[in-house]
Amino acid sequence: MPDINESLAMFSERFMLLAGIAYAIAFIAFAWDLVQNSKTTRSVLEQSRQAQGRQPAAENAAARTASRSKVSAGATAGTAAGAGGIAGGGGYPVTELDGPEGRAERPIGRSGNSAHTADDSMRYGLTARRVPARVAVALTVLAVLVHAAGVLCRGLAAGRVPWGNMYEFCTTGGLVVAAVFLIVLTRRDLRFLGTFVIGLVLVMLTAASVAFWTPAGHLVPALQSYWLVIHVSIAVMSSALFTLTFAMSVLQLMQFRREASLAAGKADRLPFMRLVPSALSLENMAYRINAIAFVGWTLTLMFGSIWAEKAWGRFWGWDTKEVWTFVIWVVFAGYLHARATRGWTGTRAAWLSIVGYLCVVFNFAIVNVYFSGLHSYAGIGS
Repeated sequence: MPDINESLAMFSERFMLLAGIAYAIAFIAFAWDLVQNSKTTRSVLEQSRQAQGRQPAAENAAARTASRSKVSAGATAGTAAGAGGIAGGGGYPVTELDGPEGRAERPIGRSGNSAHTADDSMRYGLTARRVPARVAVALTVLAVLVHAAGVLCRGLAAGRVPWGNMYEFCTTGGLVVAAVFLIVLTRRDLRFLGTFVIGLVLVMLTAASVAFWTPAGHLVPALQSYWLVIHVSIAVMSSALFTLTFAMSVLQLMQFRREASLAAGKADRLPFMRLVPSALSLENMAYRINAIAFVGWTLTLMFGSIWAEKAWGRFWGWDTKEVWTFVIWVVFAGYLHARATRGWTGTRAAWLSIVGYLCVVFNFAIVNVYFSGLHSYAGIGS
């Protein structure tokens, strides 16, 4: 085996530190973008209220009556549809959706709250220049380049792929999360996710440096296989996609509560959420990404079994790591099945997606550290 290049290993750690600093500044810029747009939104809403106050009282009363009628009609239609109403179990309070219950891709109609959210298509529009968001994206690009240099140096220092232990899996996973986020940004305006996604990347880098740090070293014999490249790389990519859908599901729950509050005629307490599309749009996007990630996780499970047979002479041995990998597969399979055929939409779908991601985190952070088994070499100090 080649000797460990300590100089490259040191450069890798310095690149990781610089990437963390760049991510932190980008996180602040994304948060600044939300705060700035929140202040702008409050100013616009205040001007709108003042303008409405100048209208005759009769016009105001007529407008309020028409609004209540629309809300009531929308809620009744949603309840009758089964998947759209609150009584349907986790649906949306105001909607004009049509279609059979349980449809995987729920049609995005113009709801009573459509004027209070961003473009549901999530495409870039001719809106005001969001300077903080542009700065945040530029900083994220810089951070990803530095982060990639750190991961590359780690791999060259050890003379192998840089995901042989928890530290390397975490740093490589954070890189893939940020890179996938930037790639999606080229097609959809998901800058509203920046605070959440970059925040999660920062958590991953911090955990890698503080809790999972491991010096560069050679792999144990069980990991010296080409299956390491195939199995773990697909697992990293799938986990990155699950991270994006986790952030979308959290925002979906926040947007759902906000839309319900607006439909009830209450004040908008989260004006920055106007940058975020409707809860229904977030749900549909998360469903598509989860479907892709589920295929990747299925391959992870299959290739892991093949690797286990070559390494230990059996495809399945009920090892703790194997069991939890299967549990994650079952949770997301249940999510996709329930949403597509059983009408589990709205908040129930969001919570099921969140539970699936929490299982991913538990499998990585808890099972690897506190449960003994054949996969113990993947833990700290391996």
